[in-house]
Parts: sequence; C-alpha cells; structure tokens
Amino acid sequence: MTNSYEQSHPQSHHMMDMCKQHKNQYVIVQLMDGYQMDGIVLDVDDEYVHLAIPADEQYDYVEEDDDDDYRNPFGYPGYGYGYGYPGGRFRRLVLPLVGLAALSLIPW
Repeated sequence: MTNSYEQSHPQSHHMMDMCKQHKNQYVIVQLMDGYQMDGIVLDVDDEYVHLAIPADEQYDYVEEDDDDDYRNPFGYPGYGYGYGYPGGRFRRLVLPLVGLAALSLIPW
C-alpha cells in the first residue's frame, strides 16, 4: 500500500531505496538543480535523507545562522557544528528526497 506522498513523488521512492542501500557509505549526491555534494548517508526516512558532510567544505547550500545551526536550501533544519562527531569534522545536513536527482557511491 502506497501513501499519497509516494504517489505524488514516485522518484523519491527510488531515491529512498538508493539511500537505504548506501547507508553508512560515502556518496556524492546531485540535487535537481545540478549542485553536487559529498557525504555519508546517516539515515533515510519516507521524506528525507540525513547526510554527514565534511565540515571543511564550503557548500553554498549550507548556511551558517547566528546560533551555529545549519539549514539546507530547502529550509529544513540541520544540526550544529560536528554534532556527534569527534573533532567536528562533519556537519549533519537533512535534504528532502524529492530534491535529489542522483546518488553515486564514492570508492574509498
């Protein structure tokens, strides 16, 4: 049984499956506008993918607020510097599955 969200966004179901397949792996994510970023797939739910992106990368999509929280271009909240990671080497970024165009595994 599919819900109305899956019916209205069939490509997001495919991206959800791909993200689940590559959970805890280092990937390149391409957004619908062609922008690319790399990171580790932490979690996936019906609507969002949670990535750990390198803290030293300067992505235009990741903006710094006054309180050091991060938000992605779609306005969904991320988490502050180095949330849960030693030395603050990664930042958490939450992206909607409907905004993803492609996902590719990066070999280590």
